[in-house]
Amino acid sequence: MAGAAVQRRLTWLVAEVVDLIEETATVRTVVFEVPGWAGHLPGQHVDVRLTAEDGYRAQRSYSISAPEEGTRVEITVERVEDGEVSPFLVEDLLVGDRIELRGPIGGYFVWEPGRDGPVQLIGGGAGVAPLMAMVRARAAAGTAEPMALLYSARSESDIVYRAELDAIAKASDGIEVTYILTRSWPPGWDGFTKRVDREILEEVAIPPHLDPTVFVCGPTGFVETVASILVDSGHRPDRIRTERFGPTGEP
Repeated sequence: MAGAAVQRRLTWLVAEVVDLIEETATVRTVVFEVPGWAGHLPGQHVDVRLTAEDGYRAQRSYSISAPEEGTRVEITVERVEDGEVSPFLVEDLLVGDRIELRGPIGGYFVWEPGRDGPVQLIGGGAGVAPLMAMVRARAAAGTAEPMALLYSARSESDIVYRAELDAIAKASDGIEVTYILTRSWPPGWDGFTKRVDREILEEVAIPPHLDPTVFVCGPTGFVETVASILVDSGHRPDRIRTERFGPTGEP
């Protein structure tokens, strides 16, 4: 599979939209059927290219949000105001439409079921997408490695995949999910209500003495803050893998 991934990085494929899932008011999952797809690993991403009638092209990268399933590829897209690609994908794309896609891309920020040791996932906002692919892969495989997801969102309504994550956590097979709300929260909310800090990580993250592999994904500022705290708390830098996107702000 890895060889195929490298070979196809620069090959544009025609992907047909077969399903659209409205995750939140600003986030949508797009499910493609991609003939010729070589497969992918949880954590990889794809390039999406749109071509206007006048020939103008716009291209963006999106994480794959589900593990390999034949020639199906899922991406979860958050609408970016004044964006060239995301508003179309979130608001205008229809089932049956075809667009260009290439991938899978990336070999550093990936995880496969069966790897030794615990796994800590930390996501901010839409940065949960590649982490969700890992959670789904771990749940489907039923492997034994402990996995914990720490998910920071602005509000409860901004939590993507909420019902599925709650069901996976409730299954109690070694996957733990912790939500953090940073801007607003409903009455009675008993979770964290601030941005990720050292106190939160020391309380709920897998501790450094267990030597977890840590995946951090989100806006640049979020990722840099979290990675710095992890290193200061004793986590090995070579065990921390990061993926940054978008503006420098926090979720």
